[in-house]
Amino acid sequence: MNINVLGYIIYLATTAAIIYRVGNRFHRRGRIFILALQQGNESSTDAVNNMLLTAYYLFNLGYAFERIRRWVVLQDYTSLIATLAHHLGILIIVLALTHYGNMLLIYLLSKKQKLTTHLH
Repeated sequence: MNINVLGYIIYLATTAAIIYRVGNRFHRRGRIFILALQQGNESSTDAVNNMLLTAYYLFNLGYAFERIRRWVVLQDYTSLIATLAHHLGILIIVLALTHYGNMLLIYLLSKKQKLTTHLH
C-alpha cells in the first residue's frame, strides 16, 4: 500500500473520531449556555444547538479534507508520522480556537442580553 494512502486513512479516521467526540461533548454540555441565552425556551435552544453542531461538523470535516491537499508525497514511515503529527496538531489547535471563539461569542451575547434586560 502506498504510504500516502495509509496516511490518508489514518488521518481521516483519527480526525473524524476527534471531531465527533469533541462535537458531541460540546453539544451536550453547551446546551445549558444556549438555554440561558434563549431564556429557557427549550425548543429554540435545541434547534440552535443542533444547527451549531451541524455547522461544526461541516466546517471541521471540510477543513480536515482541505488539509490533505497540503500533504507532501511521503517517502517513508518517519515522514508519515511527522506529517500525521503536524496535521493532527493543527486540527486540534483549530478546534480549540473555534471553541474559545464560540465561548467568547456566547459570553458577549449573554452580556448584551443582560444589558438589554436591565434597560427594559
